[in-house]
Amino acid sequence: MDWIVYVILAIALYACIAFIIRRSGVFSENISFYGPIMAIKTDKVGFFDRFIPFGSILRVYGTVGVLMVVVISGLMTYLLLKTTELTLLTQPEPTDFQKPQNILLIPGINEFIPSSFAVWTALVLTIAIHEFGHGILCRVEGIAVRSTGLLLAVIPIGAFVEPDEDDLNKTHGMAKMRMFGAGITNNLTIGVICFITLVLLLGMVAPSPTPIINGVYQDYPAWEADLPYPSIITMVNGGSVETREEVSAILHETSPGDAITLTVDKDGLVSSHTLTLSPWPDELETGYESGFMGITYYDSEQVVDVFGNLASPQGMLYLLIAPLNIVPGAEFLRVIPYESVESTYLQVPFDGFWGVIHLLFWIGWINIMVGIFNALPMVPLDGGYILKEGLLRLLERRGLGRYVDGIVSTVSWAVLLMLMAPILLPYLFHL
Repeated sequence: MDWIVYVILAIALYACIAFIIRRSGVFSENISFYGPIMAIKTDKVGFFDRFIPFGSILRVYGTVGVLMVVVISGLMTYLLLKTTELTLLTQPEPTDFQKPQNILLIPGINEFIPSSFAVWTALVLTIAIHEFGHGILCRVEGIAVRSTGLLLAVIPIGAFVEPDEDDLNKTHGMAKMRMFGAGITNNLTIGVICFITLVLLLGMVAPSPTPIINGVYQDYPAWEADLPYPSIITMVNGGSVETREEVSAILHETSPGDAITLTVDKDGLVSSHTLTLSPWPDELETGYESGFMGITYYDSEQVVDVFGNLASPQGMLYLLIAPLNIVPGAEFLRVIPYESVESTYLQVPFDGFWGVIHLLFWIGWINIMVGIFNALPMVPLDGGYILKEGLLRLLERRGLGRYVDGIVSTVSWAVLLMLMAPILLPYLFHL
């Protein structure tokens, strides 16, 4: 539970800083508090005016975005409904996905999201991209922007663009929907662009012929010789080897009962191990009569093939679930979001390649996840406000506008319950 200690220390530090700022009144023009949340803001918002000349193009962009939000909103609501139904029917045991620290997107606390430069950069960029979308469409639609800034509660939890309330209340229909949907549209657009760039770069990765031990068979020679893995075979019987084929050629001349000496390199630590070879296991059905070491190699060619499949229609889905490792073959994708020794087993086109890959992945992943979440038809999310504006436009002309708030409230509560059901029900089923 080390993460709890870090959380407590971070909260204590934040509380001290917030207390000093509140008591001293320093930076009072730019820092304000809403309960425990610190808002750092500026009224220098002329940047957004630079996009007004491109209003026609941005309105088309915003309209397409609203349609996209509506589709995603509907699909996600359906998926939440089916997930809730499946949870009620199967009554599953709680898993790592339901752990409290894994519910929120907090790097280093969530077990699936590392606290790395790539993740924190992606998180900050995602927030900025989202809110800049709102600010830009505000100005395009003639809504003044009073201020913009960042929200902190120990960590950055959001950003904001503060539109002029009078202008906002006077704006209706598609113009208002475009403004609400602009952040989501930006997130999804940037996310897809990053994933496309990521796939193109991964197409430049080449398999390595290096003999890399990825695992050993229990109760076979490598296991009994305590051969470390993952490690690289550098020598066999004192002779240097550089490829799996060279190792295989040497083994082809051996017989069960022969002894060989392997020299391996694991994380820079070189060690030698003597193995007494055994017959090949019957279950492998190889028909080989040579000796068997009992190792499995890291299959870099298969990894590269998996990378190639990311260009297929389901490739986007595989990237979205890459951190979760929940489908066959997903273990080969973990080199994309995480720093791992496996990245050194592949040939890449330039130095720093995997740093670029990690950054592109997390910018894409977090943007898409934030975009999808904000598209949910639930107030106070952008999708909820788009739903409200759409219903007003549809029902007011029929004299039924008075029912809009009730409908939106009901839908919002229903979506919230469906969000919480797969998280809480497994615990309630197995109290």
